[in-house]
Amino acid sequence: MQKHKPILLIEDDDLDAMTVERLLRDLGITNQLIRFNNGEEAIDYLRRGDGRPPCLILLDLNMPKMNGIEFLKVVKADEILKMIPVVVLTTSHEQRDIVESFELSVAGYMVKSARNAESARIIRMINKYWTLSETPGQAVTR
Repeated sequence: MQKHKPILLIEDDDLDAMTVERLLRDLGITNQLIRFNNGEEAIDYLRRGDGRPPCLILLDLNMPKMNGIEFLKVVKADEILKMIPVVVLTTSHEQRDIVESFELSVAGYMVKSARNAESARIIRMINKYWTLSETPGQAVTR
């Protein structure tokens, strides 16, 4: 991942958020992790623009106030915010959630696991993909 940019984690469950934070640290991912408990808080942060834009958003779907699908509808309708890659990281296996997420242009849909090894594999795959992937606004240095 672009090491100089933060990762946004939008997750209302403290245990799930701590798991993601620990896995990122254990895997040597040094990006700053900025967490919000719901989509509303994250939208406010992104629109304020007072911080560095994230290189990636990890998004839970089932949250209070503004859930993940509502968040995606707002972000993907915004000309600037829609360029930020979003990976859904949720417990939902519902086909409706998967389809709606991809209709809203998510970069991936991952189902959380209660098993630590599986969770680590998911975070490792996300990191590897976004480390190799070029994103808009990324300075190419070769």
